[in-house]
Amino acid sequence: MRLAPQPSAQPLRLIVLLLLSTGVITSPLLSTGCPDRCVCDDQLVVQCAGQHLTSFPVNLPLATRQLIISNNRIVELPPLALNYLSDLVYLDCSNNSLTEISESTFGNLRKLAYLDLSFNTLTRIEDRTFGPLASLVMLRMTDNPGLSDIHPDAFVENVALQVLDVSRNNLTVLNITSLIGLPSLRSVGLSGNPWSCECDNEDLCLWVHLEDPSPAPNALPSLLPGTSVGVQLRTICHQTLGSWDYLFFVLIGFVIFAAGTVSAWVMGVIMVLYERYIKKKDEQLDLDEEGEEIETGRTSRGRSDHGNGNLKTSQTLPGLPVQLLKCQSALKQSQL
Repeated sequence: MRLAPQPSAQPLRLIVLLLLSTGVITSPLLSTGCPDRCVCDDQLVVQCAGQHLTSFPVNLPLATRQLIISNNRIVELPPLALNYLSDLVYLDCSNNSLTEISESTFGNLRKLAYLDLSFNTLTRIEDRTFGPLASLVMLRMTDNPGLSDIHPDAFVENVALQVLDVSRNNLTVLNITSLIGLPSLRSVGLSGNPWSCECDNEDLCLWVHLEDPSPAPNALPSLLPGTSVGVQLRTICHQTLGSWDYLFFVLIGFVIFAAGTVSAWVMGVIMVLYERYIKKKDEQLDLDEEGEEIETGRTSRGRSDHGNGNLKTSQTLPGLPVQLLKCQSALKQSQL
């Protein structure tokens, strides 16, 4: 009895390829390929962890939802390649050699909810680094030994952020203004940083109730044990006035009052002297004007008498004696 021949697997493969080529069966993972040394599955997950990659993988499926590139030696996240992944929700870049994140790195990742930048060599976070990540829920940036500066507005636009972990970095000061304003924030990891016990960290200490800080060099004097660091910093940074302070204010007030009084007296004396000088000068001018008027009057009367041919000694010479005047009058009568 002869058995019927079993169908070969080769025709099945040809049928699958034919369906894919005609568009009956489509898969973004298969249609766009998969990077070398990476694994892509049908759940839109691309796994490239621990593959000794030195650069960001290329030929990523455009519909990738999760990308794991941890435990490599990648030094840069290229914005042009990364922003094509507009559906990306999960990105793990931990344990690489990233030194800088530019403002345009995450420019098109509006759906990204999880981002891990731990165990890298980041040094600074700018204000617009995470701005486009409107859906970011969890951000991990732990174990970056050179990370010492986070811009005060670095998280101001991440309104969906719930978990932030910046533990084991080199942070000494953290401005929490933007963190306080985040409505969804539930957890902040701050341990393992050399926080400075200075007045710049007063709000941070009051907010998180640090009990065992690691003071940085040039910090404030050692704090009292058994009390909250924030309370002690507030006491140190906003000290009340003492008796010497009040005495100093009294002395300053007395000096200012005395200086004002002396200045007013000096100004008064100067004004009185000035008024007297002006008054005296005006009187002198009046006397000079009267003298000029008398002299002018005398000159005009003398000229009129000389023109008429009359000798009026009594008018032109008011200072002659009475006897001389009588004599002059007798002479005039004898001539007539």
